[in-house]
Amino acid sequence: MISIAELFGLFALIANFIAYRQSTANRYRIVSACALGALSLHFFMLGAIAGCVVTAIAVVRNIIALRWRGPLVLWGFVLVNFVFLGWELTTDAPIVPLLVAYTSSIIFTVGSIVLNDPHRIRQWFLLAELLGLAYAIMVGSVSGTVFNIVNLTSIVLKLLQDHRRGRLSEPN
Repeated sequence: MISIAELFGLFALIANFIAYRQSTANRYRIVSACALGALSLHFFMLGAIAGCVVTAIAVVRNIIALRWRGPLVLWGFVLVNFVFLGWELTTDAPIVPLLVAYTSSIIFTVGSIVLNDPHRIRQWFLLAELLGLAYAIMVGSVSGTVFNIVNLTSIVLKLLQDHRRGRLSEPN
């Protein structure tokens, strides 16, 4: 029997796969916000608070980035990440997973707010997804691990597809 936490993880997996296939940055942000909300609940149910917090921040960030992406928004979300990291450092949570989760979150924050080209977003999110994979493995999240592997695969396949399309459209 699959747990409720894993069901949220499965929904997040499917929604985020769809998100990375979107053709515009705002469509990506909307679908991704749904996926990240489900993943936040998944991590909460597992007791992986850093994962819950950074994905909850990401939901809000993606919604705000639909309309506002200036320096104030960027630095506000970077600050929010550091505030929550500081708070979590006062707990007994292991430091390495915290640093991995928040580093990934900051990369996603910068990419979501500063970048508006889906191709560039995918390129930067490769590193963030690798860090997310490491975090999911560290906290024992099966859905999170599969989520990040599928996301990495989706990003790489889309980048390869874009590269191939670009090569085919080049004049000989």
